[in-house]
Amino acid sequence: MKRAHGVKIRAYSDMTDRNRLTEIWLDASRVGHPFLSESDLLDQQAKVRDIYLPQAENWVAELDGKSVAFIGLIDSFIGGLFVAPAAHGHGLGKALVLHAAGIKGALEVEVYAANKAAVGFYQRGGFVEVLRHSQDDEGRPLEVIRMRRAG
Repeated sequence: MKRAHGVKIRAYSDMTDRNRLTEIWLDASRVGHPFLSESDLLDQQAKVRDIYLPQAENWVAELDGKSVAFIGLIDSFIGGLFVAPAAHGHGLGKALVLHAAGIKGALEVEVYAANKAAVGFYQRGGFVEVLRHSQDDEGRPLEVIRMRRAG
């Protein structure tokens, strides 16, 4: 793994971050969720921008002054963790999870079973499977795994 210098984690600012984070979300989702249609992704992107970002406690990772990743928390649940594809491999996702754990203690997340990279990422970070659903939140027949990391 390449370690990046100049990584900073800061609180989200709705005025300056919303558009950039929805771009990161879409780019990362195209890579991690190729089983979703472009239409589904664009519909979900609007929800991320208009509903999820405003409701969550968001933390942004900057690399050399540019926003490249974020984590959205709803209490101790990771509602989303997304890293711009060009910034993969720099430890940003791990840094964001560790930051969240430092604030919240135990964490939970739900991840698509078909997103093997994400499942592996969370397993390497100490998350264990606690439950599976046969459908996602939209009712699609896509298996979702709930995982938990002790505090």
